[in-house]
Amino acid sequence: MRVRLVQLAICASFGVLTVSPLWAQTPSVPVFDVPQAGVSFVTGDTWTQNGQTMRLYGVQSCIRGTTFTNQAGMKADCGEASLAYLAALTRDTKPQCAPVAQIGEQSAILVVCSAHVGESTLDLGTILIAEGFAFAAFNNDAKPVYMPYLVAEVLARKARAGLWAAPDMPHPNMILFKLLRGGD
Repeated sequence: MRVRLVQLAICASFGVLTVSPLWAQTPSVPVFDVPQAGVSFVTGDTWTQNGQTMRLYGVQSCIRGTTFTNQAGMKADCGEASLAYLAALTRDTKPQCAPVAQIGEQSAILVVCSAHVGESTLDLGTILIAEGFAFAAFNNDAKPVYMPYLVAEVLARKARAGLWAAPDMPHPNMILFKLLRGGD
């Protein structure tokens, strides 16, 4: 964990850990805690609390139902690994979030969240991506939604962190781009 905190500090020095300008510049944005009970994790980037769906802005988790080979040589569900890491990180860091936008028919709220690790407050999306259990989200034009997350992803891939250690990790953006282009 200490090595990962050093890597996160390096990310901070490159500006990767900055909080969304909306949150930093608008003190009236309501900040809320992710509760320790009554939360249902849907994916590694989405959960429900109090009947409301929350999704981390700019973060793409591994897709449930896709598989990778874990360190024990066994096939495992990549989406479940992302989900389990988000759940554990939420339990351990007690994040606070701020809404960025509301999207979709089911009114999911895009959020940015800060996590408390020791004396530090870090961006939850950056932690998930830098630890290798989530990825930078891309828009339909194949551009990163939030460039600092792509930088964190590149560093995680280079370090073979988390899911990047798997030789057959199914990158969710490649799957989504293929579907967008009409492939199977």
